[in-house]
Amino acid sequence: MQSDAFWVELRMLLHGIFPPITTPFYPDGNVYFKKLESNVERYSRAPCAGIVVLGSTGEAILLSDQERRDALKSAREATAPNKVLIAGTGIESAAETLRLTDYAAELGYDAAMVRTPHYYKKQMQPANILAFFRIVADRSPLPVIIYNFPQATGYDIPVELVVKLAEHPNVIGIKESSGDVEKVCRMVEGTRHIKRSATVTETFDAVTPRMLASAPGSAGAEAGELVPVAALSSVSSPAAKASSSAVTVIGKMKTRQKETGFQVLVGAADKLLPSLEGGAVGAILAFACMSPTSCYEIYAAWREGDAELSQLKQERIALASRRVVGELGIPGVKYGMDFNGYFGGPARLPFLPLTGDRKSEVERLLADIRS
Repeated sequence: MQSDAFWVELRMLLHGIFPPITTPFYPDGNVYFKKLESNVERYSRAPCAGIVVLGSTGEAILLSDQERRDALKSAREATAPNKVLIAGTGIESAAETLRLTDYAAELGYDAAMVRTPHYYKKQMQPANILAFFRIVADRSPLPVIIYNFPQATGYDIPVELVVKLAEHPNVIGIKESSGDVEKVCRMVEGTRHIKRSATVTETFDAVTPRMLASAPGSAGAEAGELVPVAALSSVSSPAAKASSSAVTVIGKMKTRQKETGFQVLVGAADKLLPSLEGGAVGAILAFACMSPTSCYEIYAAWREGDAELSQLKQERIALASRRVVGELGIPGVKYGMDFNGYFGGPARLPFLPLTGDRKSEVERLLADIRS
């Protein structure tokens, strides 16, 4: 295992709202990359902290290995430099997970989201899960986010395991999609002792290597080169010059350090507010694929301490989120995207298209919730 100093340079701020983008298909089932890029460009203009590619909502499990790689590349090329890019790289074996993670790192992604292995459920004992994530985290060139989605996998990682894994210097957070707010609170409390920081802008937004590469006057910017992740460390980067105890200049960009600890994100939009109140720092929400602004409004009102407004915004999307995402699933999400001006399109079998009645229901639920 590499030293803590190596991973200090890799930590990324995960605060805010992230849409786990869908994978568009042509009617014949091939991936529609032009529409994927169009959606990503629009998300890049929305108040999202970043974008997740190849999550569950992206039907990653239904894609071939080449399609996954092509989707990662297409999304990377269309994403604005200031958006944190998270690649869903979890595959049942640690070896295949690392292969896809290595490829995402080559493209310039900022973090890898790795779902819990689950196919051999009876053998997924604590020792197995600990070994899997520790090996992945040891060897991953990207910081790792644990991904727990028991509704889909049938496996629910215990809080005690999360706390143990959180101590690994290259495991920076978890996407907890169980919808269990009490579990979120226990994870936050159990990892409170972990002290870490991330490089942020003067206004405390995330800094990505792509931002540094595209900043005016930055080395490699004109050539379109990626800035090495090491440039995010004010200690190790030769380009970094401290201008004060609080501000560091990297290239021509002023940055700060923000304490992050172990970062807990959630995946249930209808429980976003109570999760934030319980200590979550953000969310990766399928509902944000069709309406990122409505999700961000909850987060922004909570961050500003406006309890009444945040509750009002939460209630506004609760029913639509439960029905469209929780019950109608990916076909519902994709139709909601079509309704709100994104490209959703068809889902792959074994998903079936929505009936006319269900399409009408989605339209009613989203009538006052636009993008």
